[in-house]
Amino acid sequence: MKRAALTSRMIGLLLLATACPSAGLAQDTLQPYQLVRSLQLVQDRIAAGDHAAMPMQAKLLEMTDARLRAADAEDFKDPKNFRALLVYGMSGGNPVTVEAAVSRAASDPRNLAMAKGVIDYLNGRPGEAIEALRPIDPMTLPGDLGAFLALVKGSLLATDQPAAALTLLDEAKLLSPGTLVEEAALRRSVGIAVTQGDAARFALASTQYVERYLYSPYASQFADSFVSGVIALHMSISQDKLADITSMMDPEREKVIYLRIARRAAIDGMSDLSAFASARAEQGRDGNTNQGDPRALLYSSLSTVTSDTIEDVRTKLGKIDRSKLSDGDRALLDAAQAIAGEVVAPPAFLPVANPAPAPIVPSPEPEIAAASTTDAAGLPPVEGAVSEKPAVAPQAAAPAAPNTSAPATDPAIVLPASAPAVAAAADTTDPTDAAMTKTRRQLDLIDQMLGAAPK
Repeated sequence: MKRAALTSRMIGLLLLATACPSAGLAQDTLQPYQLVRSLQLVQDRIAAGDHAAMPMQAKLLEMTDARLRAADAEDFKDPKNFRALLVYGMSGGNPVTVEAAVSRAASDPRNLAMAKGVIDYLNGRPGEAIEALRPIDPMTLPGDLGAFLALVKGSLLATDQPAAALTLLDEAKLLSPGTLVEEAALRRSVGIAVTQGDAARFALASTQYVERYLYSPYASQFADSFVSGVIALHMSISQDKLADITSMMDPEREKVIYLRIARRAAIDGMSDLSAFASARAEQGRDGNTNQGDPRALLYSSLSTVTSDTIEDVRTKLGKIDRSKLSDGDRALLDAAQAIAGEVVAPPAFLPVANPAPAPIVPSPEPEIAAASTTDAAGLPPVEGAVSEKPAVAPQAAAPAAPNTSAPATDPAIVLPASAPAVAAAADTTDPTDAAMTKTRRQLDLIDQMLGAAPK
């Protein structure tokens, strides 16, 4: 309660300062550490689901950048201001501002080495950043600085040293619980656990994320990693555990997650998982079923398209409203109907008892070539009906100056839970899918403030 009250008071004062004619004077009188701390408080509110705080984040980044550009050696004699400079940099700050401010600061060798690592990180030199930051233990630093350093180091090591990265992300969570740092650390832990094949870690991190940060504007990135993880680790995660995690979501998010799992599982031939996820998507909660959702009907049909109830499947496929499907799902519907038709089609000829031996005639090569254009089932290839691969965790672009990142902090880009394109991420020529792609690109830009490793 005290923390929330402090946050509200600080944000209120900043709003008053920026609204009055003497906003520039008010900004100059604030110390860098005060501005950076205010930025962290706003980011914590965003992590908790307060999307309306995102414009304030953009304004605070702009104010902090201007204050640090004007800071002199005297300002940085206060250790709190130098730590704030490093935190600002690891929050995705302007690398030009950070480098200029560090050149004016006199500090001890360890702090300067850390600053060098942060500058390398911001300028897209991950190898140099890792070498500069490697000997610095985040647990020996003040909490706010150590948490960001652990997050950055964990992000940098995620590909080459995933086990060490998970340890660092655990330290980030320990040093900064209930913050945007913890939100980002949990989200990254989910993706790394998938690459490690660690189902227990994946389930724990997913449970913690859903419990604490389901309404974060970055939750769509968690959803991508979660769905890919369920597919990749489906042999190690029980359906009961999956149901436990999704039961903590609101009904709409749970339905969308199950639709995405059902689609991926059906395409990849995981009939049991697809049938389970489709049934859960159709079942709904609180008495509200989703049996009329064309996506749920399609994905459940895909898991039983070669079963003994093929006539029922064909009837169900025929009732699906194609106009409510994306281009990618319409291709899946076409493929499913073609397969169902082949299952019940009469044989092309009946075998003849004791057939007379036929003369051996060599087959012309062109006919052999023509036969090879069909698949093992005798069906022509269906455009768009391809297996989806697990999504790769998005990499943030090189950070831009705070005053140029306004589109990334626009609250209008936050995707509502009911967005239908979440369940149909196939063909980006579909208008809804294209909008989803654009939204994710914008969220990637915001995510650079959370310690994502630059390319």
